[in-house]
Amino acid sequence: MTGDEREVIGVRRGLFGAKGSGDTSGYGGLVTPVTLAGASPRPYGGYFDEIADTLDDALTQRGVAYHDAVEKVVIYRDEMTLHVRRRCLLVVAQTLRDDPRLRFELCLGVNGVHYPDDAERELHASYPLSSITHGRRIRLEVSVPDHDPHIPSLCEVYPTNDWHERETYDFFGIIFDGHRALTRIEMPDDWHGHPQRKDYPLGGVPVEYKGARIAPPDRRRSYK
Repeated sequence: MTGDEREVIGVRRGLFGAKGSGDTSGYGGLVTPVTLAGASPRPYGGYFDEIADTLDDALTQRGVAYHDAVEKVVIYRDEMTLHVRRRCLLVVAQTLRDDPRLRFELCLGVNGVHYPDDAERELHASYPLSSITHGRRIRLEVSVPDHDPHIPSLCEVYPTNDWHERETYDFFGIIFDGHRALTRIEMPDDWHGHPQRKDYPLGGVPVEYKGARIAPPDRRRSYK
């Protein structure tokens, strides 16, 4: 399977796939496959092969087998994503940062993604990395199950990830083990749930707009 081929993990009905409330989009009849990019075969092209080979060599020197650490490599739309097993995230990140042949000294944060249909891999954490030394960019991605949403914190390797990990915890519920103060950063401390997950209810409060009272999303009519 190449990075241009897609792995189908589910089907979305309606524009947003919301459940438990009326479809207010007007596109309730849409049926769309939910897909992820598949693994890419060699050669990857560009500098991507050099990165993979160098990382393989550097990890071996640390006593870590490359294929034990990296689940798959996806080349999609001229971007390289290394899907890393969570138990190896710290050593992979530290190797990418410290090896002079790689020198990915900058992590641009972490983004959460929720794929409810990706069984046992529902929560994804994506880390864009940049090498200022070599002028290159790649991405790390870690997937964990909904029932065990733990990923090692990267603050030890990239201290600037502190607030980014808090935000991803706040909105997606991913727990970054080892973070020094993993508390909410946007929502109130007593807030229930994680608002950017796809299973989060659409409920809300009515809004007054130009004299009209607009009902919250879950109280609006459904288009059928």
